[in-house]
Amino acid sequence: MNDAYENLSDFIAIPRIDGLALSPDGTRAVLTVATLTKDATAYERALWEVPATTNAEGEPVRLTRSAKGESGAAFTAAGDVLFTSTRPDADGDDSTSQVWLLSARGGEARCISRLAGGVSGIEAIAADAPAAILGAQLMPSAESLEEDARIRAARTKGKVNAILHSSYPIRDWDHDLGPAEPHLLALDLDRVPAEAARASAAEPAEQDDAATTPYPETLPRPRDLTPQPGLSVDHGGVAVSPDGTTVIAALSVPVGRSSRTRLVSIDVASGAHTVLADEEGIDFASPAISPDGTALAYGRGAKSTPAGPADHELWIANLDGSGAREIAADWDRWAASTQFSADGSALIVTADHDGRCPVFSIDVATGEVAQITEDDAAYSAVAVDRTGAGLVALRATMLEPAHPVRIAFDGTVTRLANPAPAPEVNATLTDVDATAEDGARVRGWLLTPPSASAAAPAPLLLWIHGGPLNSWNQWSWRWSPALAVAKGYAVLLPDPALSTGYGLEFIARGWNSWGHKPYTDLLTITDAVEARPEIDETRTAAMGGSFGGYMANWVAGHTDRFDAIVTHAALWALDQFGPTTDHADYWQSIFTPEAMVEHSPHHSVAEISTPMLVIHGDKDYRVPIGEGLRLWAELAEHFAAPDGSMDHRFLYFPDENHWILKPQHAIVWYETVFAFLARHVRGEEPELPEVLG
Repeated sequence: MNDAYENLSDFIAIPRIDGLALSPDGTRAVLTVATLTKDATAYERALWEVPATTNAEGEPVRLTRSAKGESGAAFTAAGDVLFTSTRPDADGDDSTSQVWLLSARGGEARCISRLAGGVSGIEAIAADAPAAILGAQLMPSAESLEEDARIRAARTKGKVNAILHSSYPIRDWDHDLGPAEPHLLALDLDRVPAEAARASAAEPAEQDDAATTPYPETLPRPRDLTPQPGLSVDHGGVAVSPDGTTVIAALSVPVGRSSRTRLVSIDVASGAHTVLADEEGIDFASPAISPDGTALAYGRGAKSTPAGPADHELWIANLDGSGAREIAADWDRWAASTQFSADGSALIVTADHDGRCPVFSIDVATGEVAQITEDDAAYSAVAVDRTGAGLVALRATMLEPAHPVRIAFDGTVTRLANPAPAPEVNATLTDVDATAEDGARVRGWLLTPPSASAAAPAPLLLWIHGGPLNSWNQWSWRWSPALAVAKGYAVLLPDPALSTGYGLEFIARGWNSWGHKPYTDLLTITDAVEARPEIDETRTAAMGGSFGGYMANWVAGHTDRFDAIVTHAALWALDQFGPTTDHADYWQSIFTPEAMVEHSPHHSVAEISTPMLVIHGDKDYRVPIGEGLRLWAELAEHFAAPDGSMDHRFLYFPDENHWILKPQHAIVWYETVFAFLARHVRGEEPELPEVLG
């Protein structure tokens, strides 16, 4: 077994790729690579360039170096690279994330924006024109960039953090919303100076409350395309026409405490908005514009209700919204990362499919779907080579993290130079399945250590995915089964009812009834795997996070077959979770009131007999900390000994969100999980992390 997966410090130090951009001529790819900081408490990101043609020679070249790191790389029409970073600019200001430009001619990167609240991202770049669309947060009462800076300075100087809300929601994932609102800004790249220029404002905290500082004249001034937006620019996708004159955005429309998204065309020159598609109860998303600027592709989907999941449709229209029609209506998969082929005749998409995430081509004229990649991999960050010579993407499997590849349209996949190669995982990967009680096929991946055999069977770890609309189809740095395999466990990664990649009917089997088919599917495929000679059915555990944590809680209250259960960021009491999660409108809309009661794990707390490790982060707004606190309190109510002790444990992270992202905390997470499993599955007496005291 490779040492990198046996030693957690070595594991977190493995560099990882989390972004890709392709140059207009298809010869260069820029990768975003995250590496561990010297103090091992964070990851810093840098941009690397690799040759992107099949026969190209050359090693990866590092393009950027800053302690603050870079992200969101994208190529301009001229071949320059834009990215965002909080690295210090010419005046040493590193308080906010700004847009930086790295010229194709070489030289140092230059800061080309100076927004007081920073830039949230580069949303789109025109293929044939010097135009970029930025996302940024601006104060709602500000009528100019200068006024935005003044209001922020006043809040900073007065140490005011209060936010007055007038609409729902008020937070998202792990951060509070407001008081600033999201905007789309147009940036004219023709106005970027040829040389770096000093363009600073006074430090915000030092400004007089009534003063405003002009936006630097030496920088291109972003133009607001969405004045006074409210939360409407919590968008479902943005595209810009190749000539840079038109933006298509899926903008939010408030509907009570909920919302829907509609397609809006924005004229960049005038800022005028034209609604292209808007229907009650329908969300439009993921717009993409053809290379000739005449056609528009987008997603269309009805709101899901307790009656069943809604399909995700793929539509084509003229750029002005006319002639809209659905394509590939009979294809029972959900397209993602939609874009046009180089000649505009097809859509290039990815979609979860049978435990993989292949690349597909969909003929625009006929709707015929052709699968391009056929391997056991998942593809992301797919970029179309505008010369027509195929695609460039990131490829990952269950045994290998994301790495850059070139894809030919005949399905041939060629690896590109990789600045972040990962050690090989020494495990056997097997595609397993079973037949559920209703005849449905339930499949998953089984990873086993090399030592597992009939003579020395491995203990089994059932690992349940989150979502629930999700699939085990690729490597995960947050939930790495390779580490469990290195500890000698066989790991079962099943896709029960509600999983994506098996069609709408398979999702519907578990809809509005999370405790029924998803639960029985898990037990069915576990039974099948336990019958294998290399698996020790007498030593088993179950674990999961988010929806997987919900299922772990449900399993705990409905069977005693497992020796230990680990539940991370888990839903416990649906009556509490529904109105307190960050987007209650969705989660409460997909259950009937009766199902919220019937399928809430907390009703079965008294039936739990398996030791549980409860894990939760306080900054988790998707599954609020109250779920973990209530679970822990009710476990104590029912199972605490007279001296207060329990077999159960609660691992709490005050400053982590739904995921455990800080490297030092990831180590504590895995060490605690494996110690808990060793004690209850293997009967060992392991030591807990010393840092836990």
